[in-house]
Amino acid sequence: MIDLDTTDRDILRALSRDASQSASALGRRFGLSQPATWRRIRRLEEAGVIRGRRLRLDAEKLGFGVTVFLGIKLATKGRVSLEDFERAVSAIPEVQTVEHVLGLYDYRLRVVARNLPDFERVLRRRIMTLPGAGEVEANVLLSEERLAGPI
Repeated sequence: MIDLDTTDRDILRALSRDASQSASALGRRFGLSQPATWRRIRRLEEAGVIRGRRLRLDAEKLGFGVTVFLGIKLATKGRVSLEDFERAVSAIPEVQTVEHVLGLYDYRLRVVARNLPDFERVLRRRIMTLPGAGEVEANVLLSEERLAGPI
């Protein structure tokens, strides 16, 4: 755990809303010089608080109108290594995230598709044919709001 002061938290809140902001703009906003702001951001990155600044694409505007969260329970634990399953599922372009979770399912996937028939194709031909894929539960995303988080 890293000690964060009020300015660090302000910078994190600002970057969580818009990660493309420059150190110069953040510095002006919080009364810091550009180099001082950059040093704070680097310290937060080096401490692992900031883990990259990712580009967020709008899947719907790119033609992927359906997002589905899949819960997958592996059918044969022990026979298929978790690494093999993760490697295989990560190679499917429609799979946006792969999360190994504790609970009813072993994995939670975020999958995008052009429409429901396209999702069915991805599910039947790509995901269900993976080594070890067992029970699957699908939840279709209806809407999404991005929250800043507990900073």
